[in-house]
Amino acid sequence: MLKENFNDLISLMVIARERSFTRAAARLGVSQSALSHAIRGLEERLQLRLLTRTTRSVAPTEAGERLIKTIGPHLEEIENELAALRELRDRPSGNIRLNVGDHALTFALWPVVEQFLQAWPEVNIEIMSDNSLTDIVSGRFDAGVRLGEQVARDMIAVRIGPDWRMVVVGSPAYFARYGKPATPQDLQQHNCINMRLPTMGSIYAWEFAKAQREIRVKVDGQLTLNNLQTRIKAAVAGIGLAMVPEDTVEEAVKAGQLEKVLEEWCTPFPGYYLYYPSRRQHTSAFAKFVEAVRYSGI
Repeated sequence: MLKENFNDLISLMVIARERSFTRAAARLGVSQSALSHAIRGLEERLQLRLLTRTTRSVAPTEAGERLIKTIGPHLEEIENELAALRELRDRPSGNIRLNVGDHALTFALWPVVEQFLQAWPEVNIEIMSDNSLTDIVSGRFDAGVRLGEQVARDMIAVRIGPDWRMVVVGSPAYFARYGKPATPQDLQQHNCINMRLPTMGSIYAWEFAKAQREIRVKVDGQLTLNNLQTRIKAAVAGIGLAMVPEDTVEEAVKAGQLEKVLEEWCTPFPGYYLYYPSRRQHTSAFAKFVEAVRYSGI
């Protein structure tokens, strides 16, 4: 009975995570009918309905959600311990799941990932590119990447990159037509490309600092985007001014496609950190990855 329940509980966890019998069956390597039979057997033994099924989705019932919250951490501990035991071999192996924003992935993490995969061929890395403040614990990620000020205090944070800054850029054609802003407040007279924040859905207020003075300017313009590369393309096209990470426009500035303004108001701030739960048991592969991404140039 214990073995049967254990296997069925694992099936329940995977179905709840995937929200699909089809995807769960593929992940577990079993047929959908076998998976459905296992869940039906578990429900009959408990005399409780654990999943609500529709033609489009699967979701836990109240009883199912309670069971998952209770057993989930224990099953995860068992899974992590088994992975750690497997890694008593000479070479680290296993899977690492990361939640990373687009800019952090491209300019802070990706160069290290390329080298790490070549150095440790038995380690698999899954990266979810996500600009929202995702809960890495509930999402079953091993770690995430955020700016230092966004990392919760109960997390371990490891710096993975240098300071960087946001800069205001526009095309030469735009400046020839409308002139250049001399102060942050002048931006309110310009056509600015706004950015909608992925977390609260609000519009980002452009932030500036100079000589201990901090200013937040709510700009206006014809275009609002939530994608970094598209904002840069719009600025190059002369649609308006954009505020973007400086390293993303270095080539465009060198090529004369964009020019920077208000540079004295654009001050650097601490860069990205890899963060992860302090209470979680991590594999040796993850420990190797943390050391690989740790920034030593401070």
